[in-house]
Amino acid sequence: MAKGKQDEAWEFFGELLKDRREAAGLSQSELGARVFVSGGYIGLFEQGIRKPQLDVAKRIDEVLQTGGIFERTWRKLINKSPYASYFHAVAELEAVATRICEFAPLVLPGLLQTRAYARAVTIGGNPFATEEYVEEKVTSRLERAQILKAATRPEYWAILHENVLQTPMGGSAVMAEALDDLAALARARVILVAVLPRSAGAHAYMTGTLKLMEFADAPPTAYTETEYSGTLLDDPAVVKQAQRAYDHLRVAALSPEASLALIESVAEDYRRCARTT
Repeated sequence: MAKGKQDEAWEFFGELLKDRREAAGLSQSELGARVFVSGGYIGLFEQGIRKPQLDVAKRIDEVLQTGGIFERTWRKLINKSPYASYFHAVAELEAVATRICEFAPLVLPGLLQTRAYARAVTIGGNPFATEEYVEEKVTSRLERAQILKAATRPEYWAILHENVLQTPMGGSAVMAEALDDLAALARARVILVAVLPRSAGAHAYMTGTLKLMEFADAPPTAYTETEYSGTLLDDPAVVKQAQRAYDHLRVAALSPEASLALIESVAEDYRRCARTT
């Protein structure tokens, strides 16, 4: 995957961090201990592989006595991102993850959305948005999804609550296209998808979306999101708890074969409805 200007900017952030850390006479582990992350994370920040959250950037400024340079640089880079500030780091991590497992209770995950579906979701949540805003959001979402087409694509699991299939985002034609695309990805074994049926009732994760990510050279993370905020979690105990919840969801879901049959059946229902309207 070619590097963009954002990647190069974060690499500069990392180089600056390394220079200031070494000037202070601190090892990666020593700096990490003072800002409450591992030394391994400091190394990943310096390589531009991972991006620190704002509170970490602020603590780095305090420890290295840099007068706020890392906070200002962080804010400048985030403001140039098409993503919400709480999601920027997640989008970066998706691109280097070796495995992604998602649970979606109401809306198709961004990596699985078609252009028309993404547009419907964006406008639904922002009814007064300008066309420029909508197009930027949709385009950035589709660009993220390119990781599923790369030769180094991650192993991708998606557990969808049946509500995702039955909520007609954008209308019948849009839903038929979105579910056809989902089924095609599953049949091509690009993704593995399972549906959690409504009949399952109460389940292991009922507070929003959940994304688990694993990496070749870093500890796993979990990301949770509600309507206006998201939280990236890397505490091992918390991540393990989230992984356990996902395992419980997997057990309660339909098999991949039954899920695919349901997705295709619902897509046909939408297609039939679109033809009669």
